[in-house]
Amino acid sequence: MRIRILGSAAGGGVPQWNCRCRNCEAARAGSPHVRPRTQSSIAVSADGNSWFLLNVSPDIRQQTLDFSPLGPPPGNERGQSIAGCVLTDAELDHTAGLLLLREGLTFSVYCTSRVRRWLNRFLPIEPLLANFANPHWFEIPLTESSRLGAAGPGLILRAFEVERHVPRFVDEESSMASGAVIGVSILDPVTGGKLVYAPCVGSLSEPLLSMAMEADAVFIDGTFWSNDEPLQFGRRTALQMGHVPVSGPGSSLDWMAGLPARQRVYVHINNTNPMLDERGPQHSLAMSKGVRVGQDGDMFEL
Repeated sequence: MRIRILGSAAGGGVPQWNCRCRNCEAARAGSPHVRPRTQSSIAVSADGNSWFLLNVSPDIRQQTLDFSPLGPPPGNERGQSIAGCVLTDAELDHTAGLLLLREGLTFSVYCTSRVRRWLNRFLPIEPLLANFANPHWFEIPLTESSRLGAAGPGLILRAFEVERHVPRFVDEESSMASGAVIGVSILDPVTGGKLVYAPCVGSLSEPLLSMAMEADAVFIDGTFWSNDEPLQFGRRTALQMGHVPVSGPGSSLDWMAGLPARQRVYVHINNTNPMLDERGPQHSLAMSKGVRVGQDGDMFEL
């Protein structure tokens, strides 16, 4: 299985257009220590020819230009190598990019029934796309595995719930929102390699804990360094926003450091997170524990 980080930042990217935090200013100035990042998404493939996007950010146009295997196959004037898209939630920064794929060929979209309903009722992406690429929609169960793609051995997808956080544009109670936010386990049945991808995690709990222990690579929510970090620009803490912090009580760094996975990577990193500064102590601490601060363009094989 081949894995490409298309975008490693949280919503807004780095630099964020309306932000002058230290990281955004450094990235604008061309600092080699704070690299620009696009919004969160990765691509996976069993053969290097047919690719599946895990979330589709508003930056998908630039991400496909930066990674030519997603574009027209060699010898074709037009086309794409994106076979499908897997959505872990209905948030704008993970779904808005679907509209930018409207000019391509038909592809598949995999999501929970909850997310699909929201993308019809509150953010009508499905009915809009029906007039263009008209993708095939497949609902992901939370109780069993399913196959990505129809040809060859493909990849095996297993979804698991990590949070019941509801997007701002959805008028529903979070306590009832089963399937609102999921993580996914992707298995390559040929190599046995297994990836766990969970870009939005509200707490470290089951079944995430068990899934991560069985994985060869874990790509996890690294949005905020500390719980109070978002208070510098808003009124909610990291946990209140549905993101377990990297450091502090109940945080993810020490847990990540103890996992047996060969690759442990933070993705979905907010522009204010100090670990983006490669000269800083936060970045050094994460790296010293064997946890990678993900960057756009990082490649892995399992």
